[in-house]
Amino acid sequence: MSDAPATAHRPIRSFVLRAGRLSPAQARALDELWPRHGVDYRQQRLDTHTLFGRTAPLVLEIGFGMGETTAQIAAAHPELDFLAIDVHAPGVGSLLRHIEAASLGNVRVMRHDAVEVVRDMLAPDSLHGVHVYFPDPWPKARHHKRRLLQPPFVALLASRLAAGGYFHCATDWEHYAEQMLEVLGAEPLLVNTAAGYAGRPEWRPPTKFERRGVRLGHGVWDLLFRRREERPAAVR
Repeated sequence: MSDAPATAHRPIRSFVLRAGRLSPAQARALDELWPRHGVDYRQQRLDTHTLFGRTAPLVLEIGFGMGETTAQIAAAHPELDFLAIDVHAPGVGSLLRHIEAASLGNVRVMRHDAVEVVRDMLAPDSLHGVHVYFPDPWPKARHHKRRLLQPPFVALLASRLAAGGYFHCATDWEHYAEQMLEVLGAEPLLVNTAAGYAGRPEWRPPTKFERRGVRLGHGVWDLLFRRREERPAAVR
C-alpha cells in the first residue's frame, strides 16, 4: 500500500475518459461478466494465487483497446496469467466478451488508472512481463507530458518486474518510439535485448489497425527490454 501523503494537486493523466458508444452486448458483459473476470481497485497488494486459483507467472498489459490481441495472446499461452488494465468501458466490455467466448481462465480485467494499480496493488519483483501496445501517442508537443511511458512510471514498472522479466512495447508513432527507446534505455534496472528496436516477437500478433497501417506504408516499432538479473548498486 502506498504511504505517500495526499496532495491537493491533480496528477497528470495519460488518458482521457472518452464516453464512447457502449453497445448492448458490451453493456451486458460489464453487468454480467465483471463479477467473474473483473478486479476492483483497492489500496492493497493483489493476491494473484487467490485471484487465478493457481500460481503462475503474471504478465501485466496496459491499454488493451478492444481486447482481441490480449485474448489471442492469453489463449496461446495458457501457462501464463494476464492482468489487463484499461479505462474505456467499450473496450473493457469487449475484452470480457472475448474472455467468456474463449473460456479463458488466465485473464483478469481492471478498469482503473494503471499508475495507481501498479503502485498500490502489485508487489516488487512480482511480474514476469509487461505489455504496452500502441499507447496513445499524444502527438502534440504540449501534450507529450501525458504520454504513459515517462521515467517515473517506467522506473515503477521496472521495480515490479522479477529478475529476467521482460518489458515489451510497440507503437506506430516514430517520435514516441524514439522517446520510449530513450526512457527505457535510461532506466538502470532495464537492459535492451536489441541494438535499438527489436523485431516483433512471435507472441505479439499484429492488430487489425496495425495491418492496415502497414499496408499503407506506416512504420511499427517494437522495443523489448529485460529486467537485469541483479540490481545496479545505485538502485539497491
